Amino acid sequence: MGKIYDFKIKTREGTDKAMSDFKGKVLLIVNMATGCGFTPQYEGLEKLYEKYHDKGLGNI
Repeated sequence: MGKIYDFKIKTREGTDKAMSDFKGKVLLIVNMATGCGFTPQYEGLEKLYEKYHDKGLGNI
């Protein structure tokens, strides 16, 4: 099994992003169905983003 930094992910735009780009940063990894309307967890995640985005929390 590989390490997290060995993987690439698809962004919302459909491009590949290397997890190694995030080395040295804190990661919160959430697998979400971006095209699905039944996503009640978005509210809590949005609050986390609003609270911490000035401290470097981003989204892909």
